[in-house]
Amino acid sequence: MNYELTKHAKKALEERGIQIEWMERTLSEPEYVLPDPEDATVKRCFRRIPEFGGRVLRVAVNTTVEPNRVVSVFFDRTMKGKL
Repeated sequence: MNYELTKHAKKALEERGIQIEWMERTLSEPEYVLPDPEDATVKRCFRRIPEFGGRVLRVAVNTTVEPNRVVSVFFDRTMKGKL
């Protein structure tokens, strides 16, 4: 997948200790995808990360631009036990 990171996404990866590999895996092979309720151009991709205790990573990506733009990345506590 061709993508770019926003400044916010870059900062989130660094501050939260999220490996780029986990984010890329979530983008390319999400276990679950939802539209963002506030922005029709963004989809939310979810994937469990076994290397991080099975926590669920959420990657918000704008797919209407080329390259796709990753706008946010974080471990989503609300998805615990839902995947």
